[in-house]
Amino acid sequence: MNFKSDGAVMRRSIELNKISFSYNENQRLFESLSLVIYDGETTVILGRNGSGKTTLGKLIMGIIKPCKGNIVIFDEDSEKMNLGQKGQKIGYLFQNPSRQLFAATVYEELSFILELKGYEECMIEEQASKMMNLFQIEHLRGMSPFYLSGGEKQRLALAALLINNPGYLILDEPTTSLDPERKEILSKILKQYHDEGKGIMLITHDESFALTHAQRVIEIEGGMVTYDSKFET
Repeated sequence: MNFKSDGAVMRRSIELNKISFSYNENQRLFESLSLVIYDGETTVILGRNGSGKTTLGKLIMGIIKPCKGNIVIFDEDSEKMNLGQKGQKIGYLFQNPSRQLFAATVYEELSFILELKGYEECMIEEQASKMMNLFQIEHLRGMSPFYLSGGEKQRLALAALLINNPGYLILDEPTTSLDPERKEILSKILKQYHDEGKGIMLITHDESFALTHAQRVIEIEGGMVTYDSKFET
């Protein structure tokens, strides 16, 4: 991989401006962190356990709030956006996908957001079936998400994100519980998503998977950015 040198101007998708955050008085994780993430490229966030990777994603989505500083999402102050509005712009995969699965069946998990958007039933069926086939969960259509295996939950959560067609993806440990075949399927899906000009943030320990897609690599240690470089893949 070579350093980018084309000087192309890219749209800012996420801006963190002097963010400070602590879980308690004795554990300050981020102190005046500033970071700009660009649309149209895949940004990989690496770091050891406890470095702040998952916390960074939760701060961006508003699941937790910074003590100081502000976050801008596609030119909008995130403080003025609710979780639903953020979810329209950014698809977020939790590190534990069970936390975002709520419907009675796999099919309903996928159809819910399309029903909210007013899609006709035939279109909902078409889109849901497409996603179930893509992630190899069609045979689980009528099952409760809570009885699925870890890998099946991971695939369902990813399918539920992508069916909403968000403008940006933040995926926290997306390859957890996926076998090599399903990793390859996910890799192809992410490549297609990137080829459509959309941005992705991969928060992961799986360096070999992440670096296959990375245009930018950021390493975090103790709540600080210790490495930040752009590459061509």
